[in-house]
Amino acid sequence: MTRSFDPSTQAIVPASLSRGVVLVVALVVLLVAHEVGDHVVQTDHQAGGKTGAGWAAARAMTGHLLGYHAVAAVLVTGVFALLGLPLTVAGLLAGLGFSAATHALLDRRTPVRALLRAIGSPRFAETTAPVCGLYAADQALHQLALLVSALLITAL
Repeated sequence: MTRSFDPSTQAIVPASLSRGVVLVVALVVLLVAHEVGDHVVQTDHQAGGKTGAGWAAARAMTGHLLGYHAVAAVLVTGVFALLGLPLTVAGLLAGLGFSAATHALLDRRTPVRALLRAIGSPRFAETTAPVCGLYAADQALHQLALLVSALLITAL
């Protein structure tokens, strides 16, 4: 087992514990960035236009992805700097790149609806009360993608 010495506490810390902390912090920060990017920064125009066809939809989606991932980049780099956690450019770019690609795919909504139909939940995809099934599935899949993004940030 690899160990590192923490001079501030004079403790020997297993490297796996340090990586675990980095993973948890990365995931928490990405989840917070997701909430801010999707529910605060995203404009009505972006939310309504990103699922359409043509250049207008592409512009709406691009604007949403840029705003969302600007928030994520600022929060990840800021929190990691404040906590003195290791962060590489490669890890940050891989994590945010994976997030952007999966976010763009999921936000088209068609893949989420198709997945729900394929696994035998076509009615859940159309349910709007008491919960919007498509939105709930979309958010769950975003969280799964953010876990992979956090792993990339941690591992690279």
